[in-house]
This record gives sequence, structure tokens and C-alpha cells, in this order.
Amino acid sequence: MESSLRTLLVGIDAACDRVLEPLFSDGEIPTLASFYDDEGGASGPLESQIPPWTASAWPSMYTGKNPGKHGVYGFLSFDGYDWDVVNATDVREQALWELLSDRGLSSVVVNVPVTHPPREFDGAVIPGYTAPENPDCHPDGLLEDVREEIGEYRVYPDETIDDRAENYSDCARMRGEAFRYLAGRFESDFGFLEFQVTDSIFHKDPDDEEAIRRIYREVDRQLAETIETCDPDNVILASDHGMGPYDGHEFRVNEYLRTEGIVETERGGRGMPTWATVRDDALKAGTETTDREPGLGERAMATAATFGLTSQRIGAVLERFGIEETVARYAPTSVVNAGATQVDFASSRAFVRSRIELGVRINLEGREPDGVVPPEEYEAVRTRIIDALRSVETPDGEPVFEAVRPREEFFHGPESEHAVDVVTVPTDFDHFLSATLRDAQFGPPSEPWNHKLEGTVAARGTAVDGDAGVGNAHLFDVAPTVLATLDVPVDDRMDGQPLPCVDSPGTRRYPRLDDDRSTDTDDAAVEQRLADLGYLE
Repeated sequence: MESSLRTLLVGIDAACDRVLEPLFSDGEIPTLASFYDDEGGASGPLESQIPPWTASAWPSMYTGKNPGKHGVYGFLSFDGYDWDVVNATDVREQALWELLSDRGLSSVVVNVPVTHPPREFDGAVIPGYTAPENPDCHPDGLLEDVREEIGEYRVYPDETIDDRAENYSDCARMRGEAFRYLAGRFESDFGFLEFQVTDSIFHKDPDDEEAIRRIYREVDRQLAETIETCDPDNVILASDHGMGPYDGHEFRVNEYLRTEGIVETERGGRGMPTWATVRDDALKAGTETTDREPGLGERAMATAATFGLTSQRIGAVLERFGIEETVARYAPTSVVNAGATQVDFASSRAFVRSRIELGVRINLEGREPDGVVPPEEYEAVRTRIIDALRSVETPDGEPVFEAVRPREEFFHGPESEHAVDVVTVPTDFDHFLSATLRDAQFGPPSEPWNHKLEGTVAARGTAVDGDAGVGNAHLFDVAPTVLATLDVPVDDRMDGQPLPCVDSPGTRRYPRLDDDRSTDTDDAAVEQRLADLGYLE
């Protein structure tokens, strides 16, 4: 198979030195290791963004812009106090392949998160994370064509298969085979191939070292075969963030804000919609909607909660008897949530909507449906929240946060109003920030591992000067670097710049995306997968 591929961008979710170095030392991934040993190439750490989570970080990588410009801050988009899972219509800037299409260059994009539903461009895309299992592709009929050519293709691992190592590795194989077929068929100039399972395994079972190694060995094989088959002039490897263990505590921000008189609560109320109601009812019924009526069990628990018998109190009793995990396996989460003490979002002065956003949103009059903070009090309330959170210490006497700052210090652009008002960055990302309410503000982390700020980047090829290195590489620099390898001017509204190892092609002004459509994701199966990986509480 011949290919015209000039630049190949390979995304390896959560790759970082902590994960890669042991695999390099043991000779497990020789193709990947060659990018870091090659004197003709350049490599080094890649600083992620705030927040360093998949759904926001990949759009930042493929647009070269911060979330204040592209508009995606996490896995959820909000309409007042309601939410939906983000999709490509929430991304308000052009992706790399769309910019290239306008310049007469073709692209093939496989498995990149937040690319569903796809827009038209010169080339092909099979969407990745946050897409449904059988997503719309571009062009129409592409997925059926790919499956006819290579056999089975899944967007997500089949979690009903017990052998996770084989299951996840199989997904990595599908990515490579699909990409190679499409790169040849579409004679693409640019290719973007992403591997997600390198992140998922750490959320599922970070202690399964053999599964991690097997998955990375398969990714390495697919990379080797793709380079051999497509023979790209340039290859860039990049991760969206790093990965590592939580060494600190879980801090329940809304619980703390309740003690400060900022968050109001209700017992048995609706609270923030959760994925669990969809999973327990809509998903099992085979429907795909978040518009549902509470069942008998939920109504009963909600009534009990109004008299003080909340899910949290029941859970504390069960924990004393050592049976809370057994009961949790059989109690529908929708019923548990209906009886929980919940944040009363409409009555609170501020709150955490989603832990993934890394921050606090103020319930501002004129912006939120039931805002209670007058605009003239906005700065005073925000300053109070910042001062309060900066002073929080763990039970060990260490600061919970390394930074608590106004949002404008992190986000700038026309979509900034959708961001949290106060950004909270946990110290070394060693603390798990939770939006849930509990009797205690601190507890053990709900997950053993999660994202870290330092990822990785490596590049080699005809346009790469290895001696120049990658400098202080940032996630926003990846898109400008890709454009530079293709001799395409960089958008002067991008927040990054070409890495030092490539020559700058200059800049020009590209228009913002001329498409204000918004499509609901409204897919229960996608929401369940996010929850299973710990992204939704």
C-alpha cells in the first residue's frame, strides 16, 4: 500500500515518563523508544493544560487553543444546571484537519476524542471517545467500509470480556489497521491516530502491570507497522496529559463550601442530574434519554431523606457493620442518589458542578437560570471563595491547592464565560477533588491513579531538527508544530507556537468556526462509560 502521508501525529493518551521509562528499560516498546533515543529526533516533557482531562485536552491539542476559545472544559456541557456529555458541536474552533482541508490538504483521523458528529472536510474521520459505539463517520458509510475491510471495529472496549489485557489490546490493533487502510485509500497528507486504552487501563486497574505492558506492546506494534506501511515524512508523538498515583486525600469541595455558608443543600431533592439515573433506568430499558420520571424506590428514598434519613446516614451505618460494599452492588444508584443530601444549585451562591472542571461556579444573576449573586457582588463573592480555599489544609497540615485563582488567569477567549469562575489546582495533582457531599470534608481518594500535568512529546523526520530540541513544550504547541511540518502558516489566534525543532512557517489569521449548531449527545452508554472510568461521580 502506497501512501502520500507527509506528517503523522500519534496521540497516546496518558503517556509520560513514569509510564514509559520502565517499558523502555525492559525493551518492551522498541519503536516508541527509538523516538527518544534517536539523535535525529527531539523529545521531552509536554506540559498539559488546566484542566488536564481527556475531553478538554484533546480539543486543545487539535485546535492549538485554550478552552476559553474552543469552549470545552470537561466531559460535560452545561445549560443552566442541566448537562449533557460534550461532543464535537461544543468545539467552537476549527480542528487541524479542517484548516488543512481549506489549504487543499487531505487528512485521515482515527479515534480522536470529541470528534463526533464529524463535519465535512477533505478526508476521513472515525470519531473516538464521547462518540456512540456506532458513530457517524465522514464520509457517510465509512465505518461499514472499514469493518468490511479489517473486520470488527469498536470505539470502546467490550467490558463484558473478562480478559481486559486482550480486550484493550484488541482495540489498539483495530485503530492501527483502520488507519492504515484509510491513509492509503484517501491518499492523505496528514494523519492523526489516537490510542485511548493507554489511559483507560490506569482508571480500571493501575496495578495490572502485565495488562499495561501488553497494551503498550500492541500500541508499539501498530506504530511500527503504520510507519513502515505509510512511510510518513514526519512523525510526532504526543500525549494529552500524564498519569500517576494519588498520594494525598480526597477533598469534597462542596462539603467545605457548605460549612462556609456558600453551598445550600436539600434532602431528597433533584440536585445535579447524574449518569446513574440513566444507567439504572434508561440504559437498561434500551432508551437514550435523560428525561425520566423517578421510580417508586426513588420517591420513597426522597421522602425518607426529607425526614433526615439520608443515603449518607444509611451508608455510615452500613459501613460500621462492614456491609456497605455488598449493599451498594445491589442498590440502584438512582435510588441512592434520590435519598442523598444534594447540592441545591439554584439556592447556592456558588458550587462545584463537576469535579473535572477543577473549579467553582458562581450562581450569578442574569447568567444562571436562578442566579442569587447580584453582578455587583460577583468579585466580592469570588474573592471570598478564593481566600477560603487557599487556606484549606489536609489533615496532614499541607495545602490542598497549589493554585486558587480567577478563571481569567487560565482561560481567555469568547467561550470563557462557560468556565468556572474560580480555578482550583490541587497540589501536584496528588489530591482527588470531589463534588459529592459527605459528612466529612476529607477521605481516601476514590481512585488510586489519575491524571498528572506532565505528558510527553517526541518528533522526528525531514522537517525536524533534533539538535534544536522541544524546549518548554506545551500542549498548545502541538497543532502549530503539525502545521509547520506541512509548511502551512500557523493561526495567529493559536495559544501555542511551533516547537524549536521545526522551522516556523509564519502566521496568518484563520476565521473561527462558522457553525453554531449544537447537538445533544444524549447517549446513556457513553455516560456510563465515563462514570465507569471515574469521570462522572
